[in-house]
Amino acid sequence: MRELHTLPSSRRWTAPRAAGLAAGLAAGAVLVACSSSSTNAAIVRTSSPTPSESASAAPSESASASAAASPSALASALASAAASAAAFAASADAQQVMVHDKAASVLAQEPDGGNALGSVTLTEVPREASGGLPAVFVTIENTGIDTASYAVQVDFTDTSGNTVDSAVVGAEHIPRDGQATPVAFSRRPTDERLLPVVVKAVRY
Repeated sequence: MRELHTLPSSRRWTAPRAAGLAAGLAAGAVLVACSSSSTNAAIVRTSSPTPSESASAAPSESASASAAASPSALASALASAAASAAAFAASADAQQVMVHDKAASVLAQEPDGGNALGSVTLTEVPREASGGLPAVFVTIENTGIDTASYAVQVDFTDTSGNTVDSAVVGAEHIPRDGQATPVAFSRRPTDERLLPVVVKAVRY
């Protein structure tokens, strides 16, 4: 496991239950994100890919490999990857349609990192499950004494620390000691590995 640092914080990107959550995503059982803006940074812990993940190439990588076969094979691979990405994004947007606007409004009123950075962890969604889109499961834990709602902003940054895209997710009425797992994603498929960073998290 390798740890990547930006600005000091308590944010961690871990890999618990990733396989089960990926299965839930494929069944359309999770909440997902839409684009927004960026601010602060955090510490993110990334997990090394499993042998099965390493053996399974992302759609964009498969498309590149197909180029050696024939132009028609490349076109077919690209079309398949685009269709998978579109389906993933559509399912994601549908799951967040009721909470995204409220979450974005809450975050817009927060000038700093928010009061819930310690309640959020990120786990990477395998590229084969997201149609090649950079995506993460956003696990939100309500450690308070009352039911609460949460708004979270995730930035996707390149290896130089520049923000490439941002996403906002929300989860409402999480009971005490309960969890929610929306999904934040970037609409920009890229062969470059992007680092997801929680920049704001607000409990309200």
